[in-house]
Amino acid sequence: MTVACTTNFSEASGRACEAAGLLAKRMQVPLCLIHVMPGTVMRTFGQTGLEAVQTALQEEGRRLEELCGMAVERLLLTGEPERALAELVTKRDFQLVVAAAPPAETPFLGLGGTVDRMAQELKMPFLVVRGGSALTAWARGEQPLRVMLGVDRSRPSEVARDQVKRLAKLGPLDVVGGRVFWVSEEAERMGLVHPHSYKDVSPELRDALEREVSAMLEPLRSEGVTVRTRLEPGLGRVADHLVALAAEEQVDLLVVGTHHRKALARLWSVSQHARRLATMSVLSVPVLAVERGLEAELPRVRAVLATTDFLEPGDRAIAYAFALTPPGGTVHLLHVEPAKATPEQLQAARRQLEQRVPRAEQDGDHKVELSVLTGDDVAGVITQAAERYGVDLLCLGTHGRGGVSRVVLGSVAQQVMARSDRPAVTVRMPRA
Repeated sequence: MTVACTTNFSEASGRACEAAGLLAKRMQVPLCLIHVMPGTVMRTFGQTGLEAVQTALQEEGRRLEELCGMAVERLLLTGEPERALAELVTKRDFQLVVAAAPPAETPFLGLGGTVDRMAQELKMPFLVVRGGSALTAWARGEQPLRVMLGVDRSRPSEVARDQVKRLAKLGPLDVVGGRVFWVSEEAERMGLVHPHSYKDVSPELRDALEREVSAMLEPLRSEGVTVRTRLEPGLGRVADHLVALAAEEQVDLLVVGTHHRKALARLWSVSQHARRLATMSVLSVPVLAVERGLEAELPRVRAVLATTDFLEPGDRAIAYAFALTPPGGTVHLLHVEPAKATPEQLQAARRQLEQRVPRAEQDGDHKVELSVLTGDDVAGVITQAAERYGVDLLCLGTHGRGGVSRVVLGSVAQQVMARSDRPAVTVRMPRA
């Protein structure tokens, strides 16, 4: 594996190359210094221009070798920078590509420029360096690196978190998990009271989101890594709020995941706008990087939700929930009564739910939470409860109806799986 750094021989590129070199040394991998000479420049200046660029590349390589104490490979490519780099990446085992941010005076903050186009073409982590002194100091082991990780309930967020975990192996980190959210959307998702304004966050919603984000950041908690969260209600573009949070926290590096959106979808790309707007270095991590073999964090099961209608399939789901939950984890047992259920009916349902806790679990290794909720949309109540409790897995009993019976009566388990994006296990009764 190799760290690649692009240069245009500017002062900013020099600082970015220094950071790349020290990172490569810290990672104990080779460094490749790359300059791409556009075809128009070649045609204009000919052999004289080519020799001048070769000389500059050799001198920059020698400077980095003296600074980092390691050999530096030099490569001179021709053509469009983003395409030439992308073609090289497919042939070489690059682990990280580093480039300097566009100058502050660049029109449209670099939108559509070389760095922006490179980010769209490259299918591996791409580090855009602004300043670079904090990165070099961290790579030298002189200070912790202050990092903000953009957190949400998406695959790009997971791969970005995994990249931060890899950085933690190189040196101490102070990590802030930045979560920008739309209040009404999250309240609806969790089945909580809708707010009156986009900044009106109820204590119940804030607590639920804090638990959710804390669980997302759990894999980062280790020796040498401090982790905390920042929640920010938003309205409009997520990147604007995330960059503002990063600036407020005075971080050295903002890490975001990316789907490599194309065409008009890029208008909503958090990674693209973060690279343009941020005042600090930005590391964007594409989901496709995982397909290239980067190590991914395995999912953890800490909390499981089991639902029962007090019939055999639902009760069997409870048994599986306890079996699947590791010691120290939480099992949420849920029963849903009709919306017009009386207090007496709710109390009776809770007693039935209590009776279904296995005897071995009365003083067992699991924490047990019991909930009796009301609602005529049973699948909706279950789905919202799963979000509110922040469970990692659902256990759902199914009657195994088929044909006309399934079409007419429907299946709560089927509806929950269609409406929830959380993993679910359906438990069927053994065949008679």
